[in-house]
Amino acid sequence: MLTRLEVDGFKNLLGLTVELGPFTCIAGENGTGKSNVFDAIQFLSLLADRSLMEAAQEVRGTHGDARDLFWNGYDRGMHRMRFAAEMLVPAEPVEDDFGRPATPTTSFLRYELELGYHPPQGAEKIGRLSLLHESLRHIKQGDARARLRFPHSKARFRDAVVTGRRSGVSYISTTVEGTESVIRIHQDGGSRGQPRPAAASRARATVVSTVNTSDDPTILAVRREMQSWRRLALEPSALRSSDGYTDSRSMGPDGLHLPGTLFRIALHGSPDDPDQVYSRVAGRLSDLSGLQVRTLDVQEDDVRELLTIRLHEISGMVLPARSLSEGTLRFLALCVLLEDPEIRGLVCMEEPENGIHPANLSAMVDLVRDLAVDPQETPGDDNPFRQVLINTHSPGVVQLVDSQDLLFADTSAHRTESGQVTRRLRLRPLAGTWRAADGDGDFVTKLDILPYLEAPPDAQLTLDLDGRAA
Repeated sequence: MLTRLEVDGFKNLLGLTVELGPFTCIAGENGTGKSNVFDAIQFLSLLADRSLMEAAQEVRGTHGDARDLFWNGYDRGMHRMRFAAEMLVPAEPVEDDFGRPATPTTSFLRYELELGYHPPQGAEKIGRLSLLHESLRHIKQGDARARLRFPHSKARFRDAVVTGRRSGVSYISTTVEGTESVIRIHQDGGSRGQPRPAAASRARATVVSTVNTSDDPTILAVRREMQSWRRLALEPSALRSSDGYTDSRSMGPDGLHLPGTLFRIALHGSPDDPDQVYSRVAGRLSDLSGLQVRTLDVQEDDVRELLTIRLHEISGMVLPARSLSEGTLRFLALCVLLEDPEIRGLVCMEEPENGIHPANLSAMVDLVRDLAVDPQETPGDDNPFRQVLINTHSPGVVQLVDSQDLLFADTSAHRTESGQVTRRLRLRPLAGTWRAADGDGDFVTKLDILPYLEAPPDAQLTLDLDGRAA
């Protein structure tokens, strides 16, 4: 669970700090850079799994040139981007690449990363990213109350997710020795054992991405947590596809393998009676007005070796997934995610209301919110340790989301160290909510967000006080 994100020098994210709860909705106009927050999270996730350049090339908006990731990346001079992520990793064991269990020493951690840019040299045609700084340290249990500011239960939530103690050094540290930055891995036992040093300038990947054994359980747990951060961009063509018997049983970011995923969940959740899972999914799907759902299942076609989702209407009509509307398919995919015990970590979603009829916005917002862990209860099988981050520009969504979960995006003038004035993304909470409780004045009031709360001034159809069209 990502509880705090700090980004500086990545796209238009300059000095950005955002605190995240189990569920967060970022609202703002097109073009402010809301999606850049998702890009930064995705980039960190990719850096925990791939080389620096491989990760850079997969981020939205890059075209093979790492300078696309930096603020003013094509200007002359030194380019740097800095990240800090405070996170809660599950206190339960994770598996290393060899299937061995590894239990982290502590569960509340702060990861810091700084990357630079090296221009092409010699025969090189494009520049490359360089690792300048990397560190990982624990956050003390005594500091957890001040760091986890979102409303939660101490006894049932905080005491369950903030575990372990550690004295002394960080798990990963960076020091400058002469002109060289040296990164060291420190064992989970603290001062026992010799740290393992490596020259940062020669690194082609982050240290976190190289840890794949149970010898460093806390670093491995952080890597697994960051790998679990996913960005959903559900596509109707993918959602309508059937699955072959040999296809993956995990849904992709675009919704591919939805039938196989639901089939796995049904058999895993209730091997003797998979209809129990199908009934729960159908029950949630029936929250959509205009959809007459009786039940739902996955058809097994042994001749063609295909799995296909079928919706059975009250009228008796059977509809395959390819016949459903885009909005229904996206809603169905989220219903399946809600049932999936394998989905943990952070889920980012762009405009989940797309394709949804206004009458069904409430059902969609409730479903997205229910995907996230309830911080008033203990995480477990009935309360999966999941986090959800969405963005929107829909007034309907903003009006339905709890004010505690809202952040409003706009841009503000920013003067750089060189004196240049530019525009940067700003995320501000609503006055009176937990993010605005420190009283620094950087919040919005209802007067600031009137476009989200009222009908537009040129509206042709409104309701009077009696509920009649006017």
